[in-house]
Amino acid sequence: MFDRLLIATDGSDCARRAAKYGIELADVYGADVHVVSVYRGDDAQGRAALDEIADLAADAGVAVDTELLSGKPAKSIVDYADQTGADLVVVGRRGRSGVRERLLGSITERVLRRSGPPVLTVSGSEMDADTGTAYGDVLVTTDGSDLAAEAGPYAADLAGRFDAVLHVLNAVDVQAEAGVFDAGGVDREYIERLETKGHEAVDDLIAGIDATDLDVREAVVRGYAPEVIAEYVAENGVDLVVMSSEGQSNLAGQQLGTVAGRVLRTVDRPVLVVTED
Repeated sequence: MFDRLLIATDGSDCARRAAKYGIELADVYGADVHVVSVYRGDDAQGRAALDEIADLAADAGVAVDTELLSGKPAKSIVDYADQTGADLVVVGRRGRSGVRERLLGSITERVLRRSGPPVLTVSGSEMDADTGTAYGDVLVTTDGSDLAAEAGPYAADLAGRFDAVLHVLNAVDVQAEAGVFDAGGVDREYIERLETKGHEAVDDLIAGIDATDLDVREAVVRGYAPEVIAEYVAENGVDLVVMSSEGQSNLAGQQLGTVAGRVLRTVDRPVLVVTED
């Protein structure tokens, strides 16, 4: 699943946490690791950031290649991922210029929008640094779209590697589905049809993965999708969220910056975003 990881760092605490997650994943998967830092002007800070992650990797017994890049950070990271054939990019959600913990960093957001391989984003306010990637519960969200279905195999493989429970969740967002037609209310039959579609989306995702040895738990919950996901994470002790960057094209709110974007801003757990290549 993951043979070559790219970890991006700027020396921030958030990037350091993300690197720890990436290093532990590389150890589990036996993956090659490239670590990059992008500098503008003085390269001493970039070299120091690379050395720090290289030391963390050495302590974990993981070999890494480091590269100091110049230019626009997001473009440099994405281009390097393409050049090295990375199948996972690991980044912190905010860097040195971040204002608040839960504001998605502009560089991270650009990487998410441009990256071909999935992107694992890690905030700086999750569990203690010593907790590591002890994933006991992995959540994958689906809205029935093709891209959402592509997130399934990643979630299933991770759940299998860590012997974790796999949760499959669909949020029935009546308001988003009904749009202007919701102004006068919607009848029960319409809601039931949406819930049936939700169950079908969950079933389709499960049908597309190898769930033979997995403990799979299904949920269809009515409500505003980002809030449903955040509440489900909190109530079920989810350690990792896997989701697509975009959803159904007919839902105005189902693109990065809305559902995925809001989850990234409000859920203090690692989120693996499967992007549209």
